[in-house]
Amino acid sequence: MKKRTGVFVCHCGINIAGTVDVKDVAKELSKYEGVVHAEDYVYMCSDPGQKLIENAIKEHKLDSVVVACCSPSLHEKTFRNVTQSAGLNPYQCEIANIREQCSWVHKDKEKATSKAKKIVKSIVQKVLRNESLEPISVPVTKRALVIGGGISGIQAALDIADGGHEVILVERSPSIGGHMIQLSETFPTLDCSQCIMTPKMVEVANHPKIKLMTYSEIQEVTGYVGNFKVKILKKPTYVDPDVCTLCDECTKVCPVVVPNEFDEGLTGRKAIYIPFPQAIPATYTLDIENCPGVLPIACGKCADVCEPNAIDFDMKPEIVEEEVGAIVVTTGYDLYSKKNMAEYGRGKYPDVLDGLQFERLLSASGPTAGEILRPSDHKVPKEVVFIQCCGSRDPELHKPYCSKICCMYTAKHALLYKEHVPDGQAYVFYIDIRSGGKNYEEFVQRAVEEEGVVYLRGKVSKVFQNNGKVTVWGVDTLTGKDIEINADMVVLAMAMEPSHQTDELAKQLKIALDKDGFLAEAHPKLRPVESVTGGLFVAGAGQAPKDIPEAVAQASGAASKVQAMFSGDVLHQEPIVAAVDEELCSGCKLCIPICPYDARVFDEEKGIVSVNEVLCEGCGSCIAACPSGAAQQKNFTDDQIYSMVNTILEGD
Repeated sequence: MKKRTGVFVCHCGINIAGTVDVKDVAKELSKYEGVVHAEDYVYMCSDPGQKLIENAIKEHKLDSVVVACCSPSLHEKTFRNVTQSAGLNPYQCEIANIREQCSWVHKDKEKATSKAKKIVKSIVQKVLRNESLEPISVPVTKRALVIGGGISGIQAALDIADGGHEVILVERSPSIGGHMIQLSETFPTLDCSQCIMTPKMVEVANHPKIKLMTYSEIQEVTGYVGNFKVKILKKPTYVDPDVCTLCDECTKVCPVVVPNEFDEGLTGRKAIYIPFPQAIPATYTLDIENCPGVLPIACGKCADVCEPNAIDFDMKPEIVEEEVGAIVVTTGYDLYSKKNMAEYGRGKYPDVLDGLQFERLLSASGPTAGEILRPSDHKVPKEVVFIQCCGSRDPELHKPYCSKICCMYTAKHALLYKEHVPDGQAYVFYIDIRSGGKNYEEFVQRAVEEEGVVYLRGKVSKVFQNNGKVTVWGVDTLTGKDIEINADMVVLAMAMEPSHQTDELAKQLKIALDKDGFLAEAHPKLRPVESVTGGLFVAGAGQAPKDIPEAVAQASGAASKVQAMFSGDVLHQEPIVAAVDEELCSGCKLCIPICPYDARVFDEEKGIVSVNEVLCEGCGSCIAACPSGAAQQKNFTDDQIYSMVNTILEGD
């Protein structure tokens, strides 16, 4: 029985109709074999346009539908819902992309129209061979895993837990808090970051639905959307938090001093330490890499003075296995290292700081209790140069992208410096100012107009030490003059980059990275917190550079997606997967290592490959690798592809 196909051609305003003769396309398709109805409309995605399709399906008893419009990533779901509401199987609806693939890339209307006709005809050939598919049903484990304990991870965990679902929050450091807890104030309101962050950290620790696992790392993730199995390595702290009284006697006798990560190396810490006073969990950690030795005990002074006997040298690493239905990845950022900046001393000059180091100087809980002092001699700097775009927007040598927050935190740094040192002078070298946010531009103007910060438009060519000063060579492109400043301190607004664990974690999760190494979203506009792998969501600065409000909003967005996932007892997975024709499969196993989702396994009993359809994402890698043609993607079979190609080539 032959299918009765309807073709609906969209003008998309002038997006398509400006280059393609839409009415001519519909007229020719009405005569095409298999097509029983064809018409055009100015906006097919509009409510009248959708009703037009629905009515035509019923009136003309259509078996399949082709909508010639924009990218299927935008409206495939829209039109499949329309066909389903009209009583058709949604997988009998296909999109012919005549906008991005035709009208937008051509100027010659006659040629564009001819190409549009061929594109639509090829999709008609495809839909004539489509199967009616049904979504794959998957049971769902209503527990979530959040990876990363910065502000994004904390917000996502709290939102999911407040929705009534259990959450496991995993953080590789001894405390949650991320970089936000290191900050002094936040722009543009200059709220104390620790005053904002600490209550949320405590809420996480006390929430009955949240299982907090700090000093832990993801070891392995298997399974699929709704049913992930996760192995988590819980590293030993060698301190029992339930017994520790935070008396601090252990640190007093510890003979080892190493750079303090929380203070960005501006101070030292002992081998046994608590990261910062508000740390959650509030307990000490024994840094085994810097301790003189545990097995055998080489020092033991901390245990000798610990009256409650909280120190346990017999603690061992532990692998914790958890089952979850969804994973939110909030791995955050690191700053691009100053060592990469040859022109600025490669991090060798003590008075050349990065932004986080300057935050610690500004912080009341920092190494100088909020007083701004030069690291080299602990004197108050009277002239400070702030340099923006250090490593950012530099595709030739460093990072090609804008780090987004540097303009704003540099303005904050300059303003706070002037408040701490009223008789000091702050200079800011900038390329341009990007202050896109609520009250952001006003904040920058406040630094310039009220605090007298001098903004110099131009790049700095060199920074070097000179007679106890830090000399800065630059240029003011507005006046065309060379600038030389003998400063007491230089602060570099270093580029943000994905945290150093992101690449390895992405491999474990089989989650894509973009060209800059950040976590890739499925679609920048329509699916900004989803990954292409079902059940995996992204949020925060691990996805792209962003400020705190945006990171929090994205975390709540990811949490809402998880809540939606958990709203039913089963999930419905796309059925367009790569199947195996058992009669053609030779059991060569070539497709198994090719599959990036581990969806294919060898059936020893049958001697052929089988597919876990829930894991399969329909990428087609296995089909390209299969020498016998046994691997075929549903509704993208070789027969369909050949018929489309032949149709495109007809008349050429």
